[in-house]
Amino acid sequence: MADEHDVRRLALALDGVEENPSDGFDFRVRGRGFVWSYPDRSGGRRVLRTDVAVLFVGDEAERQALLLGEPELFFSTPAYERFPLVMLRLGKVDVARLTELVTDAWRMRLED
Repeated sequence: MADEHDVRRLALALDGVEENPSDGFDFRVRGRGFVWSYPDRSGGRRVLRTDVAVLFVGDEAERQALLLGEPELFFSTPAYERFPLVMLRLGKVDVARLTELVTDAWRMRLED
């Protein structure tokens, strides 16, 4: 299964990626975020969870396809409902699939 070190390795291998200083991970291309640590606010204060990645998915159709098609991997919260983003449980995804997801998020930000 994947972890934050896999996210970092995969993101930094892509062209033009910069890592924002963070207590977790936060990767951008052309100044736009494509994968970062989930800022969990459910306990009353903000805690960066490195076991959950927020991924840019491009549009609502792709967002819904992931959320409905693989609920064991992906979820959302009310704060993210109006954005083309999903949260990914890193402990449930293998590195091959994570590679695909991170690369797709990076590519979509380049085209955005």
